[in-house]
Amino acid sequence: MNKLKILINVFLIIQSTNLIGQIKLPKLISDGVILQRDEKVKVWGWAAPNEKIKLVFKTKTYNTEADNSGNWQIMLPAQKAGGPFEMVFKASNEITIQDILFGDVWVCSGQSNMELPMERLKEKYGAIIKNATNTHIRQFLVPDTYNFKEPQKDFKDGSWIAATPSTVLEFSGVAYFFAKEIYEKHQIPIGIINAALGGSPIESWLSDDALKDFPEPYEEVQKYKNDTLIERIENSDKKRSDDWYALLNSKDKGIYNHWDLPSGIDFSDWDDMEIPGYWADSALGNINGVVWFSKDIIVPKSMLGKPAKLFLGRIVDQDSVYINGEFVGTTGYQYPPRRYEVKSTILKEGKNTISIRVINNIGKGGFVLDKPYYLAVDNDTIDLKGTWKYKLGTTMQPLKGPTFIRWKPEGLYNAMIAPLINLKIKGVLWYQGESNTHNPKHYAKTLPALINDWRNKWHQGKFPFLFVQLTNFMETSPEPTESNWAQLRQSQLESLKVPNTGMAVTIDLGEWNDIHPLNKEDVGKRLALLARKMAYGEKTIQASSPLPCKATFNGHKVIISFKNKGSDLIIKGEDDLKGFSISDDGVNFVWAKAIIKNNKVEVWNENIKNPTVVRYAWANNPDNANLYSNAGLPSTPFEIKKTTK
Repeated sequence: MNKLKILINVFLIIQSTNLIGQIKLPKLISDGVILQRDEKVKVWGWAAPNEKIKLVFKTKTYNTEADNSGNWQIMLPAQKAGGPFEMVFKASNEITIQDILFGDVWVCSGQSNMELPMERLKEKYGAIIKNATNTHIRQFLVPDTYNFKEPQKDFKDGSWIAATPSTVLEFSGVAYFFAKEIYEKHQIPIGIINAALGGSPIESWLSDDALKDFPEPYEEVQKYKNDTLIERIENSDKKRSDDWYALLNSKDKGIYNHWDLPSGIDFSDWDDMEIPGYWADSALGNINGVVWFSKDIIVPKSMLGKPAKLFLGRIVDQDSVYINGEFVGTTGYQYPPRRYEVKSTILKEGKNTISIRVINNIGKGGFVLDKPYYLAVDNDTIDLKGTWKYKLGTTMQPLKGPTFIRWKPEGLYNAMIAPLINLKIKGVLWYQGESNTHNPKHYAKTLPALINDWRNKWHQGKFPFLFVQLTNFMETSPEPTESNWAQLRQSQLESLKVPNTGMAVTIDLGEWNDIHPLNKEDVGKRLALLARKMAYGEKTIQASSPLPCKATFNGHKVIISFKNKGSDLIIKGEDDLKGFSISDDGVNFVWAKAIIKNNKVEVWNENIKNPTVVRYAWANNPDNANLYSNAGLPSTPFEIKKTTK
């Protein structure tokens, strides 16, 4: 028996020694990887200390040895675009990486508008998705995670996926349309690294080194290096949420009266409400809790026996949907569009009942305006807008939101960016800022800091850094007003002082009622225009929107000169320029008249004799802004102040 134990222990020791000695590659260096063309390329990994590693690539052999900590790297000479190739790594074990392409690698980062996948856009871009097969456009999806203690060396998982009609649904919409445009123009493999996380502020993407220049977030992150604190906060958040929903479910009259079933509803004491709309505008008032909605529709025989699609716009905040008492689907928070598949057996000829349980834990609950609300079978549709019955299930006190630890400073840099910096790249695409509109002027410091931080970490010089200016969003204002969104756009504009940066202006691509507008194709194309000029040598194309470069305050007029205007500035859609406002004290603004004269813009208001500040498109949603270049690109919003000599 003792001999058997000894043999087993010896076997385990041998096996563990073999495992320790085996070379390991980062998740990035895996089948299907796209490596940066025309640059010396580093491949790297880990092994036993001082272990010898051999790489066979394109008939050549490269040798190296792991250092005392087990780290190793091999530098390959620059390669032209092309492939597929194979790499074989040999040590105490052997790893073969197949289907390698050389092309251009773009890191695509930011928050939800960069992260938003093609799946969310499939109704708008169905034909493009259907024809998306292209083995030369590939995405590496970085796992959403954080780490506050130190920069990580690798990801927990991840792989390179080529675009097909099914896989492209997981691609970032902005990044895919960018890659598609670049590939169609240059026929070069494009690798997109999707490292974005919804809701994240810019501070979460800064390294520890960069954060030291910003004392408040730097001090904040120090306490989150304590795992015990994180666990305590997460447990507290979970308990608070669980308790709230348990109480809500126990009080909800709709559950124990079976309001999900048509037979369980007595509509005699239900009220009417127009959908879309918010129950704060009804007799209920602005309460939190759960409200049930019900509507009878007549379905013709021609729509039976086929799968249907139910579109319920967007709902604030959570919904569970039933048709004829059968559960159809649920969505847990307000932002995703409500699109539910309805089985072919659910609908019946004649009267059908749709029931919706809506939970709202804070703010105004209800159905977002100007969104699609209909039931569809093939090309036949039934409009669901109009009068619905509704009844209160129960009221609740507002639920305090979670802490969102994953958005705290530094954590996303350490976990989602640091593992990338050994990989040579072509440049960065950045779409972020919505989560920093609470302190928009500060963004003029943090965005340049992030650009310089990442460039310093990659050690590739001033690679192109292309970012998206915030789009138009929220309700319009009839009068000039202050706007944090406009101020953040100004901070983005000022960040163009950092060399080799470009900004895609998108104030004409948004939706007033959706922070996640669907038009990601034009966002990607405008980023691609910038890249084509800055990174691909197309020097003659008009890639940037008009940007103000000089303002002359001359009496009661302000004369503004622009760069990147192409051959001409133009007025889009109307005879008069709109969106300009002017002030003589920097506080009180009035609308101004404006004309294009000698390819400059003259701005004035007869009642303002000595203007000191001029603004353009200064609003959350500057829907009347109509100054464009003749290339069809909108001018950036801006504020210009008179300087004193």
